[in-house]
Parts: sequence; structure tokens; C-alpha cells
Amino acid sequence: MKKELMDILACPMCKGDLELSIEAEDEKGEVVVGSLYCGKCDLQYPIDDGIPNLLPPELRQSSD
Repeated sequence: MKKELMDILACPMCKGDLELSIEAEDEKGEVVVGSLYCGKCDLQYPIDDGIPNLLPPELRQSSD
């Protein structure tokens, strides 16, 4: 995921701002593993293989 996406991404539940937490980056500086956190909803959205999963938690669990 490109860090520039943080300018346009919002929490899908409340449209609040998201905070980026990076666990791993690639050689280009793009996020490979990490998470996005919404302080208003107290929800965390995972980033795996550079793809943020912005599904609501109840839908995310059923798709695993």
C-alpha cells in the first residue's frame, strides 16, 4: 500500500481519520504488512501483502 493513500482513506464505519501502523515495508517504501486504526470507532483494519482490508469486522471474520 502506498503511504499517499492515507490522504484519501477513511474509516468505512464512521468516515473518521485512520492511523497507519507499519510492520514491514518493501524496498520502495510501500507498506506490505501493518494496520489502520480508527480512534473514533476503536477498530483496527489489517494490511496484508500491501492490501488494506477495510471490510467491517463482522464481514472480515466470515471471509476468513
